[in-house]
Amino acid sequence: MERKLVYKILLILGVVGLCSFYAFPLDKRINLGLDLQGGMHLLLKVDTSHLDGQAKLDACDRAVEVIRNRIDEFGVRETSIQKQGEDEIVVQLPGVTDRQRAIDLIGKTAMLEFKIVSNEADKLKNAIAGTIPEGYELKYTPDENEPLLLEKQAVLVGDALTNASVRFDQSQFNEPIVALQFNAAGAKKFAEVTAANVGKRLAIVLDGKVQSAPRIRESIPSGEAVITGRFDPEAAQDLALILRVGALPAPMHIEEERTVGPLLGQDSINKGVKACLIGCALIFIFMAGYYLLAGLISDIALLLNLIVILGGLGMLPLLFPGISATLTLPGIAGIALSLSMAVDANILINERIREEIKAGRNLRAAITNGYQRAFSAIFDSNLTTLIAAFMLFQFGTGPIRGFAVTLTIGLLASMFTAIVVTRVIFEVLISLGWVKNLPMLRLIGQTKLDFIAKRKIFYALSIIIILIGVFSYFKKGPLVYGIDFAGGQLQEYSFKNPPSADKIRQVLKEINLGDASIQQFQDNPRAVLIRTSEDNNQVLTNKLKESFPDDDIQILRIERVGPVAGNHLKKKAVLAMLWSLAGILIYVGFRFKHINFAFAGIAALLHDVLIAMGFLVFTNRQIDLLSVTAFLTIAGYSINDTIVIYDRVRENAHLYRKLSLKELINLSVNQTLGRTLLTSGVTLLVVLAFLFYGGEVLSNFSFALFVGFISGVYSTIFIASPLVLAWSHKGKK
Repeated sequence: MERKLVYKILLILGVVGLCSFYAFPLDKRINLGLDLQGGMHLLLKVDTSHLDGQAKLDACDRAVEVIRNRIDEFGVRETSIQKQGEDEIVVQLPGVTDRQRAIDLIGKTAMLEFKIVSNEADKLKNAIAGTIPEGYELKYTPDENEPLLLEKQAVLVGDALTNASVRFDQSQFNEPIVALQFNAAGAKKFAEVTAANVGKRLAIVLDGKVQSAPRIRESIPSGEAVITGRFDPEAAQDLALILRVGALPAPMHIEEERTVGPLLGQDSINKGVKACLIGCALIFIFMAGYYLLAGLISDIALLLNLIVILGGLGMLPLLFPGISATLTLPGIAGIALSLSMAVDANILINERIREEIKAGRNLRAAITNGYQRAFSAIFDSNLTTLIAAFMLFQFGTGPIRGFAVTLTIGLLASMFTAIVVTRVIFEVLISLGWVKNLPMLRLIGQTKLDFIAKRKIFYALSIIIILIGVFSYFKKGPLVYGIDFAGGQLQEYSFKNPPSADKIRQVLKEINLGDASIQQFQDNPRAVLIRTSEDNNQVLTNKLKESFPDDDIQILRIERVGPVAGNHLKKKAVLAMLWSLAGILIYVGFRFKHINFAFAGIAALLHDVLIAMGFLVFTNRQIDLLSVTAFLTIAGYSINDTIVIYDRVRENAHLYRKLSLKELINLSVNQTLGRTLLTSGVTLLVVLAFLFYGGEVLSNFSFALFVGFISGVYSTIFIASPLVLAWSHKGKK
């Protein structure tokens, strides 16, 4: 065996060994995303409108510190708290199931103030009547709704606190109270205030709301006070925690929320893994059955491809400290999709080897030439798909970035396994004398169809389909968008027994939510998705449990997007598309040294995206972030398919110099037709597995890919190739 071949084997074993080390055990190396293990994702907006320039710059950093301290004391593990931009904070809380408690804990400003209550009855009457004396404010107690006239100027604020803890009062009710302790300066001030206002009431105000207003019986020199409010123990613990850690420097509100319950997380894992296994099994069976020994070698490469992907995910924190090794549900889809796209490289190579054998080359020469001739198409198509994946990562959020990461690693892994691993296996088998020939099945023979001649018919067909989609889009207006772009809130519930939609509608009407949309799913009739314009989750949940007392109602997920975040996400989605198109246009134009190739490829790419979008709208599916992920994946896949034909046109132009461009294009499309149909068919097997078995979370995503990939085959043959001819001066001669 040649020394060079030994070195290649050692390289492969080293890469596989390293990736295996970082891939296994999976539960130690790779974290599950919130969509798989459950938890909360929050995008918080810090309101700095009332602060001056310098204070604005420090407010967000201080808020991150306060939130981190609160969450640390709350006991949530493996949290992620990151500043985003100038005034946004992204918080991820794995495993958190008590949504409202977490929101209260994170979002409460905790501005604690002590204010003297006026005991002048006339001033209070005027205030109640609408004339509030200057320097005062009218407040009400939370329990008895008693009106109180407070001095606006606080006599003491929370920054003088050193500790806050929970105790129980000594009354017969034994209720929890929050005990406060001040520092030396605060204790002195508190003693002075209580001494000067004996007989008056002292209101304890938290975030502008009166918690309690006890009467001052005597001076309190100890520097201790208590907050009463008929708390339950958990609420008292949370309040003490917030006060102990400190107040936020500015109010915050939630711009975006993604809460996934543990039931949906486990269900997503089960469905995602099942769909992935089915899709991959179909790939392996097809390759082995169609290409025989070459297919088995491809299957070995695909298995190693999977190990490299998992190892790459495990190595991410080491290579890029800012990126965590997190596997999301779209990430699982990305792994399966990257494996199916890796098949493309193997099919290209096998088909090229078949052509070389047919041309009379011996097996060793056929394999060498096959790899050399397939390399440029594999490189170009994978690089253009990487451009789309990069834009997904750059402009995506959460699970979408997870999809982009796994797709990127998968594409790089496929380049290694398809070009290096399979070739080394072939070389080893030949050098050992174990392989003398390489039989393969063939379903699609050499065709001689004139695809260019009927181009106007297909142009018209495409225009009609796109116009129908555009008409449906504008007719439905804002209803075409999911909450990612339109804003609002959706909550998905699981019932023990499939509920009646009419009964749920009646329940919604009773709490003034009659205009909310209700959706049930054929594959899971026990699940109900309710979309509202505002956050009514607590009221809605309580009402459903009251109206369906015999059902064990569980919250599967909650998603909320504010209007600002919705516009922001829409802007990022548009930018991702535009930058992807620009990157692909520049690369294809440079690579093929003819701008007509680039523009025709972009036209076909846009065609496929518009077709997929139109079918989503026409079938009453909403466009959301995962839909945009699908569109960018379609763009990468579409240009991938087109480049294979472009590459063959370039090759044939050198071989057949007397042929016209029309003849070159027809010849190239016919030569690559078998590969185009095989690759697309195999990829569609994976997409169909996710469409039927991946669950409703990936339903729109899978459906868009299904339509887009079919359109990609069509546009490659009937749109991109004819457009090159139509826009070429050579074709006009």
